[in-house]
Amino acid sequence: MNNNQNNPLHGIKLEMIINSLVDNYGWDELGKKININCFNYEPSVKSSLKFLRKIPWAREKVEKLYLSMINK
Repeated sequence: MNNNQNNPLHGIKLEMIINSLVDNYGWDELGKKININCFNYEPSVKSSLKFLRKIPWAREKVEKLYLSMINK
């Protein structure tokens, strides 16, 4: 049985999620919604990817925000 069928994030790369959030909210608003340094101080996709791949709770917040954004 394939558990990925019900996962709405299956096949979506973290880089695409970050780019979509930045396109929709911008770095300033994204940093207000999720208060982490990689969004607030010299933000870049590269630094965000590095941080979010190491910190599960932060990645979970980003994924939840992305899902709420696409479900609107």
